[in-house]
Amino acid sequence: MRLPAHIEVSGLIRAANAAGGFATVLAKGEKDAGTILLLTVARDQTTKLYERMPQLDGSRPFSLSREENPENKQEFAEYLMKRRRQDSDTWLVELDIADAERFIETAGTLS
Repeated sequence: MRLPAHIEVSGLIRAANAAGGFATVLAKGEKDAGTILLLTVARDQTTKLYERMPQLDGSRPFSLSREENPENKQEFAEYLMKRRRQDSDTWLVELDIADAERFIETAGTLS
């Protein structure tokens, strides 16, 4: 059984704030079962997109699904818009936190 999406997002935001970072919801999805996409941003680093990927063992860790090409930032933005058009139930959460990959790995245990 998994946590409702809105509760998981709330927990992610609180955890990011407690770790000295910042998180905000860029797009709200379906309250209970929406897909959660995490967008990491940090100064002088490539923006990355993480999403839950179901595994054969039933786990659903966050996995890196796309990185922004610094020379073609529009392509990344278009991909995000396409994902939202395809699935309006998707949550888009932006994280600005040190060592985002480690934070996401730890946060992946929330659900």
